[in-house]
Amino acid sequence: MENTKENVHFHVETDDDNIVWLHFDKADAGTNVLNVEVFEQLDEHLQQIATESPRGLVILSDKANGFIAGADISAFTEVKNSDQALAFLRRGQDVFNHLEALPFPTVALIHGFCLGGGTELSLACRYRVTRDDPGTRLGLPEVKLGIHPGWGGSARMVPLLGGLKAMDLILSGRSIDGRTGKRMGLVDMVVPERHLRAAARKLVLESPAPHQPGWLDRLSNNALIRPLLARVFSRQVAKRAARKHYPSPYAMIDIWRKHATDRQGMLDAEAQSLAQLITGATAQHLVRVFFLQEQLKSLGKDKSYQPKYVHVIGAGTMGGDIAAWCAFRGFHVSLQDQSPERIAPALKRAHGLFARKLKRPIKINEAMDRLMPDHRGIGVERADIVIEAIFEDAEVKRSLYKDIEPRMKPGALLATNTSSIPLEELYSALSRPERLVGLHFFNPVAMMQLVEVVNGESTSAEAAAHAMTFTRQIDRLPLPVTSTPGFLVNRILMPYLMEAVLLEAEGVPAAVIDKAATDFGMPMGPVQLADTVGLDICLHVARILAGHFNATVPERLDKLVSDGHLGRKSGRGFYEYKKGKAVKPKASAGNWNLEEITNRLIFRLLNESVCCVREHVVESDDLLDAGMIFGTGFAPFRGGPMHHIDAVGAAVIKQQLQGLMSLRGERFTPDNGWNTLMQSSGGSTA
Repeated sequence: MENTKENVHFHVETDDDNIVWLHFDKADAGTNVLNVEVFEQLDEHLQQIATESPRGLVILSDKANGFIAGADISAFTEVKNSDQALAFLRRGQDVFNHLEALPFPTVALIHGFCLGGGTELSLACRYRVTRDDPGTRLGLPEVKLGIHPGWGGSARMVPLLGGLKAMDLILSGRSIDGRTGKRMGLVDMVVPERHLRAAARKLVLESPAPHQPGWLDRLSNNALIRPLLARVFSRQVAKRAARKHYPSPYAMIDIWRKHATDRQGMLDAEAQSLAQLITGATAQHLVRVFFLQEQLKSLGKDKSYQPKYVHVIGAGTMGGDIAAWCAFRGFHVSLQDQSPERIAPALKRAHGLFARKLKRPIKINEAMDRLMPDHRGIGVERADIVIEAIFEDAEVKRSLYKDIEPRMKPGALLATNTSSIPLEELYSALSRPERLVGLHFFNPVAMMQLVEVVNGESTSAEAAAHAMTFTRQIDRLPLPVTSTPGFLVNRILMPYLMEAVLLEAEGVPAAVIDKAATDFGMPMGPVQLADTVGLDICLHVARILAGHFNATVPERLDKLVSDGHLGRKSGRGFYEYKKGKAVKPKASAGNWNLEEITNRLIFRLLNESVCCVREHVVESDDLLDAGMIFGTGFAPFRGGPMHHIDAVGAAVIKQQLQGLMSLRGERFTPDNGWNTLMQSSGGSTA
């Protein structure tokens, strides 16, 4: 190699074939991201390289974790107005246009993540080569932040893949691996890591014709077809995101419908639209949610803790799925229950998970080999972590602990998946209570990111730290909570669910109750959520919490369970179910006051949130918001319960609670924590 140049974020090498290799290694950062400074330096290099007329240009990353993660999200919080945003977007477009216009072959050499602006940069290259492994991901996930591509991502992907394929990726925000990208036409070559440079060199030297979409893919961009497809896209998006709450995918559909075959028109529309979205409330709140996620990710980083073996006791839905997820993430897992027959359904579900996630038979078999049925419980003795996921009964759990603790390794962690029982009720069965910690997963385990890490009065700091590190090792978000009944998520969720039961008992149709919640922005209505969780489980948790907080469990819930109507799993709960789907009548508000229904549901949730902050169940408002967003899907575009309270005003909500208390009873009594919130915001506490 010769002609090596150094710069802050980039350095250049030119090889004997006169191919320029432009290395991106963002200074003072563990990840490559794009910001104003990076764009300026990149453009300087591109202009200099253009004058040298090399055989070709390969852009690659020197970061081990990936190519480019996208834009520097922190820059979004500094944008003061849409004009400032538009200038930033147009500068990025200019740089990528310069890259695209280079008169020689250009290759993006991709490993690890290549997302958002990273994918947009790669699209400005003539070719894309990716490493062949599941960890290499390409995509345009901007809709998850309330925005859409703005540096030419849609303008270049749409003609490359066709409208159907491109819009599916853009509107879903999903990422794909290299092999999927190759089948779609997004990627030109997929090779093992050792062949990456050779593949890039081959593309430069041979300069094959770039990918062209097939006639059917091209047809989807036809001006006569687009209005029809745009309506289809809008209906699909509406199933998961309302336009009034999440405007970005609808804006993207409009841009595509109007400009799909006009490159410059699409570039201009991308930038103009995104400049407005970036400064809107939805994007600002979703950016905040992004940073909440990063905050949780930062909590488990003890690299010295490297467990290998996990033993899960209880092969029911939760225990079996926890075991499967741990095996998927690379741990050796033994799964215990009373008989092989009880374990078999969990193994079947695990195989389905591995097939969906890993696809390749060799990878599926490797994951299945890491998950061993163990009805005799032999795995307890070698396990670094024992996870108990049996029935929610303190006495049964204590009996199990007495049996397994003498067989556990001295340094092993004992974790309970209890959803509501304080650890203080379980310690008495243990000679070493300091190693008991709560790891409360949420259902479905493979989808829900949050795990509550429960610290009791006897739990050691080391055990808690190890539990959080393990949670990150299985790619989940640890939320440290204190050992109070119901912890955080279930404690806040239960009053919300019970209010829905009371409303239904008063005669409000279940579909109307659910509509009030989803109109507010909840991902699923409380009635359907209760049916999905299982009414027997809701009743059991409600009774535990009612005993601790002097609350009342609605008779309607008790009656449904005693009649065997347990929700979706029994075919009937509040709704009837056919093939696992709720049969819902059309939700017509009729004479019902939707605003009052919404307030009754949401204000009970907010009141309990304020109580949990006052009692320090979590350390901060931010952690509470993170817990409710990632544990329940609480309207992300509102930024979380405490953020929503701050936006509306604590005094306003407290006054409405007092009105409901007078009208509906003591369960709406405002918690004393409202006074603290009002004082901190300068309001009266009267």
